[in-house]
Amino acid sequence: MYLMNQKEIKKYQVINLVISKVKTIEDAAEELSLSTRQVKRLKKGVMEQGVNAVIHKNRDKQPARTFQDDFKQNIVSLKHSDKYLEANFQHFRELLEEHEDIKISYSALHTLLTENNIKSPKKRRKKKVHNRRNRKPCTGDLIQVDASPDRWFNNEEFSLHGSIDDATGQITGLYFVKNESILGYFKVMEQTISNFGIPTCIYADRHSIFRSQKADRISIEDQLKGETANKTQFGRAMEELKVTIIPARSPQAKGRIERLWQTLQSRLKVELKVRNITTVERANEFLTEFISKYNKQFAVEPKNNTNMFRTLPEHINLDHVLCIILERVTDNGGVISLKSKKFLVVTNDIYVAPKTKIDILISHKFELKAKYKEHIFEMVRFISPQKQKKGAVNNPKSKAHVPDNEHPFKYGNLPPVPPYEGYGEMLNMLNDIFLKSPEDLIKYIS
Repeated sequence: MYLMNQKEIKKYQVINLVISKVKTIEDAAEELSLSTRQVKRLKKGVMEQGVNAVIHKNRDKQPARTFQDDFKQNIVSLKHSDKYLEANFQHFRELLEEHEDIKISYSALHTLLTENNIKSPKKRRKKKVHNRRNRKPCTGDLIQVDASPDRWFNNEEFSLHGSIDDATGQITGLYFVKNESILGYFKVMEQTISNFGIPTCIYADRHSIFRSQKADRISIEDQLKGETANKTQFGRAMEELKVTIIPARSPQAKGRIERLWQTLQSRLKVELKVRNITTVERANEFLTEFISKYNKQFAVEPKNNTNMFRTLPEHINLDHVLCIILERVTDNGGVISLKSKKFLVVTNDIYVAPKTKIDILISHKFELKAKYKEHIFEMVRFISPQKQKKGAVNNPKSKAHVPDNEHPFKYGNLPPVPPYEGYGEMLNMLNDIFLKSPEDLIKYIS
């Protein structure tokens, strides 16, 4: 005999009143919110079985589709593990299917975890009402770029540089660098142009990488006189590619990429931890796979199917655009000075007059190159001969060493294949130029 709940007690009492003809079947159906057919069935059951007719037949029976205790305990244990601890419920469900071969619906997983007092790290809060800017109609119309510093892996802080298409929400590029720098944005633009094309506009904040700090200090009178602020290295590169940079006045203005950082800080950290990635090199390699996976899951269709991404023209070498370009003047021997070091421009058979202004291209890909009238020249480190110290006594027996014609520091010879003497010094110089703060870089370039 089961103990009846309040609902079953009321049902039993009303049916007894129907049997004793105190109430009609219609009145009982209205009071119990049942159909007259169901009341007739209950009346017959009570007359034949008594109180057992109103007790549910599945009482104390385990549902056929319920999960086994071992299965539920395994999921709870996995959620408590360091591997999946930071994953939100939806992401955890995807990781279970991908890495643990466990399939479970989101509603069942949510019920199971909440019953075990597990809260989602990304619990939904009450939404604020904002007037959202409509997406651009065509893909490639506008991409938003930004960087997010965080402890992404190995409990060490890195800046994740990224870009997202405004029309579709597709990630077009991601790259880890130690701090926010021009190198990270050059890498993101390289990925975007290589995989999608050249965008029409870029929406960025007012960081000194994108625009000169003097731009806001030029008065209207000076602007009418034609005075303008110098372009940054990134601004110069975008001008060569005919890309317009639109400066945002607040983080909320470029909210699409700001919301992307929230998603990546929730998902990407867990993905890196699951794969045991602890170095920036492996993290940057994994980003290619992650971008493809993210775009398949979260990208949306644009309103207009017209693709506004432009193909890179054949005559433009992207490596010679996405780099730092400095102007230098050659001396009588074709040598220039850069960061207190001297370099020889290897012009081969092309004549470059002394005291000529040339562009120095600085990149992590090819280190240093010189550009003059659309010609690209190699450069080698040049070490000036040391002057003899005063009072030094010449030894007639000693013979001066004369380098052979293949020596790399002799005029007209190409540099040897790295690593060569001074190669590590070259890398230190490149890191100093690319990864220094933008303010110091502007002072140095100007």
